[in-house]
Amino acid sequence: MLTVGSVVVNTLHVRRAAAFWMQTLDCVPRDGALEGDFVVLVPRSRVGAGPSLNLSESPAPEYPDVHLDLYAANRAEQEPEVARLLSLRARRVDWDRYPAGHHDFVVLADTEGNRFWVIDKARE
Repeated sequence: MLTVGSVVVNTLHVRRAAAFWMQTLDCVPRDGALEGDFVVLVPRSRVGAGPSLNLSESPAPEYPDVHLDLYAANRAEQEPEVARLLSLRARRVDWDRYPAGHHDFVVLADTEGNRFWVIDKARE
């Protein structure tokens, strides 16, 4: 059976992206170092998959084909998590593709412009 080992995120600055995602998801470098053009991050708890960061010459697309969904248990957890991520230099994205009447997620971008969603799981 196959399992997801990691999700690869292309980035213009591997170390800067790694610093953001390590704080966001409480990850550490799998090999203990942030060197080279490709870094695999793993959860500190060693449970689940973490993002891998790949040096790219192309900036993040405005409308990505794939994105990360980060789950918050409910709105009471979602709001402070969004605030925490903004303090880590994420930014809100003026997303024009929210489904009508369905606002259980907030679209943010990491330090490299890669979009990700913070979802209120209670409203799914």
